[in-house]
Amino acid sequence: MPTGIVRRVLEKPRPDAESEPPDPRLAAPRRRNPWWIPPFLGRAPAIEERFFKILGIVALGLFFESYDLSLLTSALKHISEDLGMAEHELGFYLGAVRLGGLLAFLLLPLADRFGRRRMFLASMIGMSVFTLATALSQNPLQFVAFQILTRAFLATLSAVGIVMLAEEFPAAHRGWGVGILGALAAFGHGLGALLFAAIEVVPFGWRSLYVIGALPLILLPWFRRELQETARFRRHEAETAGRPGGRNGSLRSLLALARGNPRRAALVGGAGMIHALGAISVFQFAALFVQNEHGWAPWQYSVMLLTSGGVGIVGNVIAGRLGDRAGRRIVGMAAFTLFPIAGIAFYHGVGWLLPVSFIAVVFSSSAGDVIVRIFSTELFPTSQRGASAAWLTLLQTIGWIAGLWLVGVGRWAGISLPIMISAVSATVLVAGLLLLLLPETRRRELEDLSDDGEPSKA
Repeated sequence: MPTGIVRRVLEKPRPDAESEPPDPRLAAPRRRNPWWIPPFLGRAPAIEERFFKILGIVALGLFFESYDLSLLTSALKHISEDLGMAEHELGFYLGAVRLGGLLAFLLLPLADRFGRRRMFLASMIGMSVFTLATALSQNPLQFVAFQILTRAFLATLSAVGIVMLAEEFPAAHRGWGVGILGALAAFGHGLGALLFAAIEVVPFGWRSLYVIGALPLILLPWFRRELQETARFRRHEAETAGRPGGRNGSLRSLLALARGNPRRAALVGGAGMIHALGAISVFQFAALFVQNEHGWAPWQYSVMLLTSGGVGIVGNVIAGRLGDRAGRRIVGMAAFTLFPIAGIAFYHGVGWLLPVSFIAVVFSSSAGDVIVRIFSTELFPTSQRGASAAWLTLLQTIGWIAGLWLVGVGRWAGISLPIMISAVSATVLVAGLLLLLLPETRRRELEDLSDDGEPSKA
């Protein structure tokens, strides 16, 4: 793609949202859900229409991110058989794919320099291009290489989207906003499950599913037109325009985070890493496990993903709402206590227990992830939120790789898959304990929690 076209795609939209008079249609609080928020996710709070607009745009982008992520889990058996990956090697291949998070660690701080909007759009382009390239893979090496690049942009898109939402939503409903975003994005997993059910009859099998993941390229003009930069970043941009050095570059942003908020960064990152380590083992091998150990057909796994997974995603919303009311820390601890119990039940229970325990697995993991992501945006100033997202992504990547490789090592040593996954998933309890050491942030404005100088006492 010519550089001139890329520059025009990523440049700011012509109208400056802050200089225009507010649209009266966007100023009045909404009293009922927009059509794209299903009733079973609960009633939306009475907030201004403009908050729903940013929620809808970001959720659509993360819908495709979720769809892409679902494919490697659902179609793992078919991909491995087509490309000649041995089962005992899958943990190492999958761990290598997660190295894309290391690239995201370098990309995300750029959101502190070039803005949230530009990085969101750039990530969408990268995600789509390399998803399409994945469909053309001819051997395991090509597949892993393309997936590493895809994962880098997927992680960047997700993290920047959450930062945008957290910066725009009112303090009283910020938890709900991040929670409902996670629930809406999870419908991408539902689309992946629906298409996976027909994987044995669609032309080109799993490759066709990856081609569909490139659809955001078609929607890019709409995203470019509708997506605005966050008001907080625009203010930060204006305030730093005349300062020596201007806005933070990647390294400067990361150094500022390390010097200004080391304890908070360590606790949030540690909780994210341990959750990632335990959760990835449970989710990544679920489709393979039910097909190999219980003899399920692909459509049966899809049904479980759509039904049990569909019920479980309400954990995003419930965690967000309860976090706004009761506090983030206690909700996170409860979620991370439930997760290993649910994971062990899934891999050791009888057949009828699989759908029930999978509900609890999705519910608790979603709830815990929402709390960690909220903390990663609320506890740091505007100038460091991209760096904070990068730090969390880096440690989550380490956790994902470690979790997959631990399972791989266990399989090499002859330990059964259920026992290894149960042992690894139990570590998630430590993530809950780390959350209890963080300051409570519910219903507090971001500026009250942290500013561009010394972090405030929470």
